Amino acid sequence: MDYRKSAQGVLDHIGGSGNIVSAAHCATRLRLVIADNSKVDKEAIESVDGVKGCFEASGQLQVIFGTGIVNHVYDEFIDLAHIEGSTKEDVKAAAAEKQNWFLRAIKTLGDIFVPIIPAIVASGLLNGLLGGLSSAFPAIAKSDTYNIINLFAGAALSMLPILIAISAAKKFGGNQFLAAVIGFIMIHPSLINAWSVAGLEEAGKHIPTLSVWFGAWHVDQVGYQGHVIPVIIAIFLMSKLEKWLHKHVPAMFDLFVTPLVSVLVTGYLTLTIIGPVFSMVESWVLHGAQALIGLPFGIGGILIGGLYAITVVAGLHHMYNMIEAEMCSLAVPKNTWMPIATAANVGQGAAALAVAVKTKDKKIKSMAAPSSLSAFLGITEPAIFGVNIRFMKPFIAGCIGGAAGGFVAAISGVYATAYGITGLFGFLITTQSVVMYAVTMAVAFIVAFICSYVMYKDPVKEEKAEDKKDEAAEQAGDQEIASPVAGEIIPLNQVPDETFASGVLGQGAAVEPSEGKVYAPADGTVTTFFPTKHAIGITTDAGAELLIHVGLNTVELNGQFFEGKVNEGDRVKKGDLLLTFDMASIRKAGYKLVTPVLVTNPDMYKEISPAREGLIKQGEPLITARV
Repeated sequence: MDYRKSAQGVLDHIGGSGNIVSAAHCATRLRLVIADNSKVDKEAIESVDGVKGCFEASGQLQVIFGTGIVNHVYDEFIDLAHIEGSTKEDVKAAAAEKQNWFLRAIKTLGDIFVPIIPAIVASGLLNGLLGGLSSAFPAIAKSDTYNIINLFAGAALSMLPILIAISAAKKFGGNQFLAAVIGFIMIHPSLINAWSVAGLEEAGKHIPTLSVWFGAWHVDQVGYQGHVIPVIIAIFLMSKLEKWLHKHVPAMFDLFVTPLVSVLVTGYLTLTIIGPVFSMVESWVLHGAQALIGLPFGIGGILIGGLYAITVVAGLHHMYNMIEAEMCSLAVPKNTWMPIATAANVGQGAAALAVAVKTKDKKIKSMAAPSSLSAFLGITEPAIFGVNIRFMKPFIAGCIGGAAGGFVAAISGVYATAYGITGLFGFLITTQSVVMYAVTMAVAFIVAFICSYVMYKDPVKEEKAEDKKDEAAEQAGDQEIASPVAGEIIPLNQVPDETFASGVLGQGAAVEPSEGKVYAPADGTVTTFFPTKHAIGITTDAGAELLIHVGLNTVELNGQFFEGKVNEGDRVKKGDLLLTFDMASIRKAGYKLVTPVLVTNPDMYKEISPAREGLIKQGEPLITARV
């Protein structure tokens, strides 16, 4: 392909160089921050030679070219636009600055809640497991083992303010240990447990109060178990105060003065002002969400299910973490929002699957099929941005399916005991209403699939000369690609990165490495070796174009902890050492080491599949490509 022509095509359809705020690239995507998005023609960009997809996410316009191509297109793009290249972090910062205060606030909520999702999921799964066991075997609820596990199940939710405080401090740049102290203050045993208040009031018992601000007013002596907003506001204040103190307190006193003042001031303001005020605001939000879901005739479910995907496109869906966290932190966790969200996600997945079934375009089919599976597992971005929004009618069909499923969820009262999981895995946290959860998903799927299948039509394209890839593949025959690393095989659709999981960059498998060495998976030529050393492209002698991408987002390390053993253009034999990497340091820096191994020219083959599952040694068959 002509890299300069492709770069010019992208530049022309984003409004020219004057419309670019920042530009960078990773191993697969051109990442752009645009000044005026109304000047961007996504449909035209997707028609540019080499473009495999185009979508907006986190304030960035991401144009997918794939490994071995994007770096060449980027160089030409920078030259044509007469701008300086930026790092990936620069682009993220520029994208964040470009967003308005409301979107930045919503994103902040997501950044705070996402890290603590595993803890909430663990509690939710244990609650669901115990609920299912006690329903099937009532006697088990009297056993000591049941009581011990029940203690585990309630730990994360009862200590939720501490978890949120630690995560918020990391986001706001405050001391996480001081934040934990503030979180503990809010649920201190000296305060009445918030979940016990209703029982005391029903029994006619008086709730003691505290006289604050020199007797100016009184506040209830009640803790903040299960509360979210007051904790975030408190840690935001603490972080700002702590930074100010570090800047103004002399170094010799900083160790003593800053922690003391930060805890004293923040703690007192939290218990006397922030807590009482924002817990009331929080109750309004929670009651509003519950009232919406509870609208008669399932109207609330229809509205939420139908509009949910639109909020994903707008980047507003992060705020739902807060609503679900509040629902899960009630004395009896009852997350009625999650099943409706599942209906919306399944609807988008079914709409994309209908496109995959109906289309005759191999490129569209190769994007739509894997992205639909990703949506059924709760990751909808590939289906929404890569397929449905692109053709619009499937997106509308997905929204209709989401509304239908949301209606079923609302009238049936199906609920989850945790949050952070949707789709098929949601059965793990909906053990109290498994049947209706399945019905919700089925209705969303059927309605969305039928609507999308009826509405979708392949776009009309100009005839192009057929290339000779199929003939070359037939001559080469079936190929076995060996694993370049030792470790545990992970199905590609379970990789926690939507671009890889959707298969838009190619088909194959991933490996969680057990040692920091990457070997050549076949005889061939090193066609691409990124300066950051985290990704390497190889064209095998049989014609397969491979991408080995060590870790997720490891481009941000700028080559740190990686050491290349070959150069671009080198001939390699199967088993030759290509690069080494420091596993411990990369993990300590906060990056996952999941290593996708992809065939990036899948159109040459009829089928590309993992050779097997489980543990694998370096050099054993990982991928089979059949012609």
